[in-house]
Amino acid sequence: MKFVATLALVIITILGSVIDGYNCKIVQFIFGDSLSDVGNNEYLPKSLAKANLPWYGIDFGNGLPNGRFTNGRTVSDIIGDDMGLPRPPAFMDPNLDEDMILNNGVNYASGGGGILNETGGYFIQRLCMYKQIELFKGTQELIARKIGKNESRKFFQEARYVVALGSNDFINNYLMPVYSDSWTYNDDSFMDYLVGTLRDQLKMLHGLGVRQLMAFGLGPMGCIPLQRVLSTSGGCQDKTNKLAKKFNDATDKMMRELSPSLSGATYKFGDAFDVVNDVIINPYRYGFTNSDSPCCSFGRIRPALTCIPASILCKDRSKYVFWDEYHPSDSANMIIAKELIKKFKFTRVNQDDNGQGAPSPAPQSGPVADGPAAADSPSASDAPSAADAPSAADTPSAADAPSANS
Repeated sequence: MKFVATLALVIITILGSVIDGYNCKIVQFIFGDSLSDVGNNEYLPKSLAKANLPWYGIDFGNGLPNGRFTNGRTVSDIIGDDMGLPRPPAFMDPNLDEDMILNNGVNYASGGGGILNETGGYFIQRLCMYKQIELFKGTQELIARKIGKNESRKFFQEARYVVALGSNDFINNYLMPVYSDSWTYNDDSFMDYLVGTLRDQLKMLHGLGVRQLMAFGLGPMGCIPLQRVLSTSGGCQDKTNKLAKKFNDATDKMMRELSPSLSGATYKFGDAFDVVNDVIINPYRYGFTNSDSPCCSFGRIRPALTCIPASILCKDRSKYVFWDEYHPSDSANMIIAKELIKKFKFTRVNQDDNGQGAPSPAPQSGPVADGPAAADSPSASDAPSAADAPSAADTPSAADAPSANS
């Protein structure tokens, strides 16, 4: 009888440790746009916003396109690595399942997505913020069925959350006359509408158990190559930059006012404008030689809008701030991430057996490209090793992200 009781106690202990094992690792959930997308748009068949052609991903893992809108890592990749957080896979990946969610979290970010449902409409398919929240809610239901409501609640409350979107609401909405928002609102009323919508979304996330969240502001989006090439002088678009700063100020104020009403939560705002602006204004200080044009372009034909196999690459990708007309390069993302880590004092959350967090990917040379770009791209710095490329993601509910038009 004593043996049976002891055996029962051992079994209970083992089962308890298995259940608790789901909670011993802190993961992250990312909501965002193309700056954080790791492949969601690849599974939206009608989406016109994709990074599925060479030379995207040339400096990441095996050098093939992986859904990231850059040559290497995103800022979220790098900050997460530094914090010891696993890289969350794309929600839309058909291989996603409950175990991968529990071990890695989920990335819902979608190229062309915005805070507003109408943003990025000409991309046809994209996941805007309300849709991303809807998919997150479905993820919670999935995990609750797997490990129970109480353990699921604890798992999601201990996780880290990133909200990083808003630039498309200006560049691919308000500032484009094809969208009704451009003539329905003025600068002030649009800002109230946009920030008010974000406020409602943050409250929704809190209601779903999100407790530790960082919302990032906008960089100097008037200085991306696309905005420069559309200006008469080739310089930064001052109005666009002023809107970015105005959005950051309004969002910072909104979150400071909102936070006291969010019980048990820590919601912070990260203004990255000055960090990114300094990299663009003073590229040589950070080891760059070009901060006004894309590394991957179609020769003299600009704007090229996207990087394609026929594109010509710059001679040294590590010296360019921008990878394409919209997005920073891996090297720029590395600098930006390091500055943000220092500015906001991010700390490690997961420890391995040696008392250290998960290792960041080691830089390695990217593969030599064939075709028109080959002669122009002999080297690639700061590329993660193949072993660090996130494994193809997870979620049976991926099939439940239907039209993804909102």
